[in-house]
Amino acid sequence: MQGMEQLGLREPAHQVSPRAINYWVVNGLISGVITWAILFAIYWFVPDSWGRWLGPLFILIMAANLIDVTLEPIIRYRRTRWEVTGEKVFAQTGWLSRDQRIAPLSRVQTVDTHRGAIMRLYRLANVTVTTASAAGPITLKCLDTDVADRVTAELARITGQTTGDAT
Repeated sequence: MQGMEQLGLREPAHQVSPRAINYWVVNGLISGVITWAILFAIYWFVPDSWGRWLGPLFILIMAANLIDVTLEPIIRYRRTRWEVTGEKVFAQTGWLSRDQRIAPLSRVQTVDTHRGAIMRLYRLANVTVTTASAAGPITLKCLDTDVADRVTAELARITGQTTGDAT
């Protein structure tokens, strides 16, 4: 009888861009600053009697935000992977849990590239592959822009050769 690890799904071949770590840190800092400003405003305007229990709660929220900014990007970088072959698109994401998605290229309907404002600063892009699946699209996150362009072009070429309506 084979071991369970032999039966498991292997990881996709490619890691995201190393610049994704800095991108995720900056996103965490932006959301952290907004969260901290809201917490400060709430704390400033509530009665003093509420401060006794709100203060410790806010400290816990701030500590969670610091973990989000310091640990999440490193763990996420190690676990976020992708692969495109002649037959499938394969993505793995997550930092607390792991999500793996595989779609056959024969089911691909559209391929989109997204570059947000902060992503452009780090020369990163997401490639979203929409398939004929109820599970929704597969997103290859934080690829170098040149890699994202090549993947998009390759997927467009491969899926353009497929006949039918991808359903």
